[in-house]
Amino acid sequence: MSGTDDAARTGKGGPGGTDPGTRWHVAVDRNVCIGSGLCAATAPGGFELDAARQSHPVRAECDACDDVLAAAEGCPVEAITVTLADTGEAVFPPEE
Repeated sequence: MSGTDDAARTGKGGPGGTDPGTRWHVAVDRNVCIGSGLCAATAPGGFELDAARQSHPVRAECDACDDVLAAAEGCPVEAITVTLADTGEAVFPPEE
């Protein structure tokens, strides 16, 4: 993948490190989530824990954001997936 493609995938490169034109779809696999709360602590505007201590995104679609990506990368069980909203291309976890 070229640096340009990587910038579009991650949303890096615009003001504040994110490209305001890039939108992500964020999902949490509740069958995998262990309720550690790391996602909500890392990206409090992006994730919440419900009464059962299961995580869910505050919004299913959001602007590309370093905090949301950091939360997905830091999930101890990789329950969080992030894809490009317009194409469905994987942002995290990356396709191998």
